[in-house]
Amino acid sequence: MKNVFIVNPIAGIKSSLEEIQAKLKEKQGLDYEIYITKSKGDATRYVSQKCQECAEDIVFYSCGGDGTLNEVASGMVGYSNAVLAIYPCGSGNDYVKYYGDKQEFLNIDNLLEGRETKIDLIQVGDRYAVNACHFGLDSVVAKKMSEIKSKKIIGGKNAYNTAVIYGVLKALKTKCKVIGDGEDMNDDKILICTCVNGKYVGGSYKCAPRSINNDGYMEVCCIKPVSVFKFLKLMNHYKAGDYLDMPTLSPYLHYKRCKKVEIIGGQKNFLISLDGEVISGDRFEVNVLQGALRFIVPKTL
Repeated sequence: MKNVFIVNPIAGIKSSLEEIQAKLKEKQGLDYEIYITKSKGDATRYVSQKCQECAEDIVFYSCGGDGTLNEVASGMVGYSNAVLAIYPCGSGNDYVKYYGDKQEFLNIDNLLEGRETKIDLIQVGDRYAVNACHFGLDSVVAKKMSEIKSKKIIGGKNAYNTAVIYGVLKALKTKCKVIGDGEDMNDDKILICTCVNGKYVGGSYKCAPRSINNDGYMEVCCIKPVSVFKFLKLMNHYKAGDYLDMPTLSPYLHYKRCKKVEIIGGQKNFLISLDGEVISGDRFEVNVLQGALRFIVPKTL
């Protein structure tokens, strides 16, 4: 089995390339190669090409953040010889938090000796998400994050919270219609709507505490527009992941497990975020591809 490490050299606060190279040099006899991404979308192109050229199984190690993971997974779609592993060295790395401590994924031996399972994938047209598709306030936040993530103080690990502050000022109400498996999930506006396979977004917000990432369903939660005061109170529980169990918050939520979600935007350039990558349109259909990816879980988990 071949091992290909896809390294995003600009992910995280500093490049992890030298660290990865040093760890791999210690693995005598390991069949591996390192590919350093050159630009946005390069990982998807490279992974797809590699899958076509090689008949045997290949483990692709996504070395970066959730954006790198999205690109690597997107390149694997449709190839039965592709296996996904994650070396989370980006700034957010939300998806691995589904399994607990990301340090278990940063141990090369844990990955090399891990167990293979199958995980679901979210599809929106010809685009994909491993962790989450979300919109409303979240898509505005994701767009702002991409603009400031490389900046000092307000960027890096602080980028999400900085972007949330911006979103509170600009996007507490988003006009759109959300239909989950044929059921209307809102009136005509939302604060946030998340369609999730993982559990976390934004580094520490446990938006989908009941998620199971291989059951063929997304955890979908629509939150109605609220006042700034109510928003701040709600976000504390949204971060802790206990908001679904609070009767006082239930009037503001519509939660449902879905296989398909239809989104009708209230404007031509309506924004949605796929693992932090923002795209625009006026109408989207979000589907689950059950068991679409072969995935390595570290041996200690």
